[in-house]
Amino acid sequence: MASQTSEGAMEGERDHPAGPAFGTPESFVVVASSAPEALAGIRSVVCVPTFKRPDMLEATLRSLAGQTGGHDFAVIVVENEGVERAGATRASALHAAGLFKGFVIVEPRQGNCKAYNAAWRCALTRFPALEQVLGIDDDEEAEPGWLDAFVTAARTAPAELFGGSVTPVFADASRAWLSAHPVFQSHYDRSGPVPMLYSSANYLIRRSVLDRLGFPFLDESFDFTGGGDTDFFTRARAAGFRFWWVQEAAQRETMPERRSEFAWIHARGLRNGALSAMIQRRENPGLSGRIRVLAKSLALLAAAVPRGLALGLRTRSGLIGLYHLQVAIGRLMSEFTGTNEQYRKPETN
Repeated sequence: MASQTSEGAMEGERDHPAGPAFGTPESFVVVASSAPEALAGIRSVVCVPTFKRPDMLEATLRSLAGQTGGHDFAVIVVENEGVERAGATRASALHAAGLFKGFVIVEPRQGNCKAYNAAWRCALTRFPALEQVLGIDDDEEAEPGWLDAFVTAARTAPAELFGGSVTPVFADASRAWLSAHPVFQSHYDRSGPVPMLYSSANYLIRRSVLDRLGFPFLDESFDFTGGGDTDFFTRARAAGFRFWWVQEAAQRETMPERRSEFAWIHARGLRNGALSAMIQRRENPGLSGRIRVLAKSLALLAAAVPRGLALGLRTRSGLIGLYHLQVAIGRLMSEFTGTNEQYRKPETN
């Protein structure tokens, strides 16, 4: 595999004729890249954001290298820590060793949405044959048939955005029962059309969606609260794009011990509620819209107790049963306090 390094962005961005206009200079730098001729025919690009997890990132990249199905694809690793760059250093070494082809870039402006925007922009401007972008986080590993399942579905399914299942793997095996908690579960469990996607943990998005919605693709005001992906999918739905679930496009996600603690789970429930209300307020601007969102929050609060009891009995867990109440409280709190910036310190998330 031919490889080259650069401390600056590649010259001569190749904007797609029907694609988005980039009115600002690139904020990322390319630190490793394959030769252009090796990338000219690539249709599928897997984007991997990373922040201070080089060992887990390597496991992610090795899982991509083990994909079956014979598909030709490339990878864009986007390092979102601009000082030590441990992930970029590890990825560059693996790239030079031939584990994957594509790019290693650094987006020094910290923020989840900024990292995704950099990766998707890189894909659109460096891969002239690009048809779709896929995603996996640096704490996840793809099952061997992950890519094949997505690509196969994308060939025939009448949709533009695809999601896949993510199975939690708890570092503390004694907490595996928490996999029944809604914060650790995928939204769907059967392949087929779905109303919308909510998470960018595991996705395939056709290029046409990015071309239509334009740059910046994700709203960077969600950088540290999370929810930028849900907002993006909400806008895609409003633009008329369709969604499809691919259960067989499976990943495993490592759950460190802190994510099995009550404090983290409680904060995530409150955050999920706050984000849902925040996005609905954006969809329904003005006083009447705000009143409708508040009314829904109050209705969810009223329903939280019976729903929580049913969930707790079904899972035999009082902790899990609290989830609907936490979401309702989070929605109401957001009316007065905004949304907690849980990703401000991602190493503790």
